Amino acid sequence: MHEEKSGQGKSFSQKAGLCLGLLLFFVMLLFDLDPGKPIVTRMAAVATLMAVWWITDAIPLFATALLPMLLYPLLGILNGKSTAPIYINSTIFLFMGGFMIALTMEKWNLHKRIALFIIRLIGGGPSRIVLGFMVAAAFLSMWISNTATAIMMVPIGMAIISQMEAKFSAEETHKFTVGLMLGIAYACSLGGVATLVGTPPNLSFARIFEITFPEAQPIAFGTWFIMGLPLCAVMLGIVWVMLTKIFFRVPAHITVDKSIVDKEYDDLGSMSFEEKSVLIIFFLTAFLWVFRKKLNLGFFSIPGWSELMPYPRLIDDGTVALFMAMILFLIPTRSRDAESPTVMGPDVIRNLPWNIVLLFGGGFALAKGFQVTGLSTLIGNKFSGLAGMSPILMILILCFSLTFLTELTSNTATTEMILPILASVAFAMKTNPLMLMIPATLSASCAFMMPVATPPNAIVFGSGRIKIAEMAKVGIFINIIGVFVITALFYIIGTAIFSIDPNIFPEWAKHMGTGAH
Repeated sequence: MHEEKSGQGKSFSQKAGLCLGLLLFFVMLLFDLDPGKPIVTRMAAVATLMAVWWITDAIPLFATALLPMLLYPLLGILNGKSTAPIYINSTIFLFMGGFMIALTMEKWNLHKRIALFIIRLIGGGPSRIVLGFMVAAAFLSMWISNTATAIMMVPIGMAIISQMEAKFSAEETHKFTVGLMLGIAYACSLGGVATLVGTPPNLSFARIFEITFPEAQPIAFGTWFIMGLPLCAVMLGIVWVMLTKIFFRVPAHITVDKSIVDKEYDDLGSMSFEEKSVLIIFFLTAFLWVFRKKLNLGFFSIPGWSELMPYPRLIDDGTVALFMAMILFLIPTRSRDAESPTVMGPDVIRNLPWNIVLLFGGGFALAKGFQVTGLSTLIGNKFSGLAGMSPILMILILCFSLTFLTELTSNTATTEMILPILASVAFAMKTNPLMLMIPATLSASCAFMMPVATPPNAIVFGSGRIKIAEMAKVGIFINIIGVFVITALFYIIGTAIFSIDPNIFPEWAKHMGTGAH
């Protein structure tokens, strides 16, 4: 997720985007896109304004996300009373519950212990150390923000790099340095792909899909995980080989002193009661998320625990997230230095990323607007010529476009703009909407070329040990490989897991855009 830019004045592109967005908004209101239904044109104008402001970062992303609350009532799309609840829903509570547990992990330094444990377990020679860092970063990014993971991993990596530069020289160890730093950045992004809570675009997809196709089965955490984890593992392996064996091969005489990692781990001391408590809650939460609903593995399925409850249909992933987070408010601390009497304290609510919560809401409101005005049907009709197009070709084009677009724009905002349109395109092609929406969502997290693409890229670039050219050189290859890996893996594994038949247009997809105004 891109962070809000700080600084005194706006850049030229931001000023241009501000003016262009307003100009297009007013110009679009003059047209009649759907004769007899002026509300469709008004909705298209709002969508255009939000798209331009999100892409150019004209005003903070979360501020743009609030536009539906202001414009929907003014333009007769939806009243404020109907628009406001779209911003807060079970997906938001899944995000908040997951984030609260993640913040508590960070508070008690459990994330650092897990990272160092994994690095010690895997690490050996230079390339094995890079693999250890990558696995640790990817695992943590599945559950806590990729920015927090990168901020924690980079200093540990830099400690090893400094020690090696003292022993050999900065020139001799440069390839190891670049490989390690890029490994951390890329693994942080890839880890987020594996789980619904790993990165905001995944949650945006789950909710927008639910809004657009209310008759479809909602996307469960476990179902996403069985597809996301293999994809994460395959991409992690490919990136590691490219970094350590192709682009940045470390000279044979360079060795790594593992004692730095051992010392860092020993400095943490023995596990505190609070750490053990958070660890147990963390693993329990992951288990309950993954096995809540029946898991279809293609060749056999695992029944979900929610079936044992009296009201299984009323329990969702947000229920699990909040229930487990609440337990952390009940466990008393034993540490004398603790700021609060319980393992999770009141400070956690101040540290929640409310800007992302609002950004989510804006995306959900946009999707609802597409649905209730009939704009989604209009867009679908415009794309009816794609009906005979090969889904694989369509997925490839989509993945390629999204991967390179999110090099320069916020992946969450981009996903929220594109998904309602893709739902309409799938409707026009008479293909399962998941065939387009899932690969697009996955591709939004796979931008590896530029420092501005993701916070982890920016953080490792900020270490001063990498040139933009080095990141771009290896990043463009990983971007392209990622496009083909996502397309192939989704077609092989995803279609089985999500019960998608490429040749069948599902019954639930036929009722898109029929929301009553």
